Amino acid sequence: MSEPIAGQDIGIDLAQQIIAAARSEAERQGHLVSIVVADRAGNPVATARMDGSPLGAYYIAVDKAYSSALWNCRTGEMAELSMPGNGDWGFAKTIGGRMIVFAGGVSVRKDGEQIGAMGISGALSEEDQAMCLAALASLGLEG
Repeated sequence: MSEPIAGQDIGIDLAQQIIAAARSEAERQGHLVSIVVADRAGNPVATARMDGSPLGAYYIAVDKAYSSALWNCRTGEMAELSMPGNGDWGFAKTIGGRMIVFAGGVSVRKDGEQIGAMGISGALSEEDQAMCLAALASLGLEG
């Protein structure tokens, strides 16, 4: 008989380790950001807003993690598809307007399996994504 629930969600201890690693990476690069680590359903498990980071960045980081969790991908992968004239035009307006289609949200994977997602906001979106990936790599996780 198969198990009724497949997969495993990220726990608070690992989420806080990811937050700490991302904060260290942001400080190393000289950025002030908000960081969100979410479970596979996009529910925040741990969050941080660095002192002095833009106030609105927190909400964008939440939605980056949420979008990435729901679609199990990097948010920036959906940018071109969602542009006018492309196959998923308007996609950015989905999930109650919370869909983020620019970089900075990534799935969190362990041994190839999604266990959650994370989002960073406050720098350029490509820099946000790079901080996510560096934090995960420092802990032996994939993004």
